[in-house]
Parts: sequence; C-alpha cells; structure tokens
Amino acid sequence: MFSVTVRDHIMIAHSFRGEVFGPAQRLHGATFVVDATFRRAALDVDNIVVDIGRAGAELHAVLGDLTYRNLDEEAAFAGVNTSTEALAQVIADRLVERVRAGALGDGALGLAGIAVTLHESHIAWASYERTL
Repeated sequence: MFSVTVRDHIMIAHSFRGEVFGPAQRLHGATFVVDATFRRAALDVDNIVVDIGRAGAELHAVLGDLTYRNLDEEAAFAGVNTSTEALAQVIADRLVERVRAGALGDGALGLAGIAVTLHESHIAWASYERTL
C-alpha cells in the first residue's frame, strides 16, 4: 500500500458533557496538528498516490470550516462531544466527500482509504481511518 500524508492545523473552542472529561467539561481551546494520509494499492497513471498540492489545499479547506470556531455553537455538532476521535472522523468523512466530488482530480478516485490523525500534543493523538 502506498501513502501520502499532508499536514495542517486547527484552533477550536469546545466543551464536553460527562464526568469522564473532568475540567474539560468547561469551555476550553484546543490546537490540533492534523495529518491526512491518502492510501492506494497501486500508483495512478501519473505514478502518484494523489496530487500533494490538491490534497493539502482540500485539507486546508475542510479545516477552514472548523478553525477559529466554538464547536459548541455549530449546528453540525449539536449534542455531540467533539472529542479528538470524533473530530478525526468528521475531517476524514469531509475529505472523502471532496474526493468523490472530484476536488482532488480523477486520479484520486482510485484511492483505497484516508486516515486522519489529530495531534493534541507531542505525547497524545487520535486517528480515524476509512475506506473509499
């Protein structure tokens, strides 16, 4: 399996419901380094996994809909604990939508999967991986 990873970041505010979250139940900010990894079994006709420039631009666009926002106030997240794991899934799903819409070019239609990793810090991160 071949892979290409692009990186960006988001800054959000949010809070959690549930005692398991302790003080994070209060509104707080988070900055995540976000890696999006695109995978395929064989390279496309141009001998690449995906156009890195397009992949980076699409990741940036997806993150642009999230960054500098209080996710508690976003209709898409009503009633949802926006954990690191849940945000990784949202970002992966939105990237898949863009792939299927052709935003990463026709070659990207042959991708096998996308994995998104959100790094909370240098010692903790969470990922979500899905097929196309």
